[in-house]
Amino acid sequence: MASFFDLDVNFDDEAPDLSKIPADKLLAAIEKLPDGVREAAMGVLYEKRTFSDVSQELGIRQGELVTRIHRAQLTIGMEFMSGGRPSN
Repeated sequence: MASFFDLDVNFDDEAPDLSKIPADKLLAAIEKLPDGVREAAMGVLYEKRTFSDVSQELGIRQGELVTRIHRAQLTIGMEFMSGGRPSN
C-alpha cells in the first residue's frame, strides 16, 4: 500500500537563495502570498519545519508542497530583486 505522503521530491530548477533576507522582511513577503502558498512558505521557509511535517499538517502530498515552496521562493525572490524589498 502506497503512502499518501511522497518522499524525496525536488525541482531541478534553481530557486533563489532567500537565506540572506532578514527574518522580518521574509515574514512580510510571506504574508503577501496567496493562502495555500503562504501556509507552506510559513512552515518551511520561516518556521524551518520539515517538508514531511508541513505536508502532513496541510494534508497535501510532498510533491504539492515542493511546488508551493518553489512558487513562494520565486515570488519572494522576484520582489527582492525588483527593489531590494517586498513591494507594498
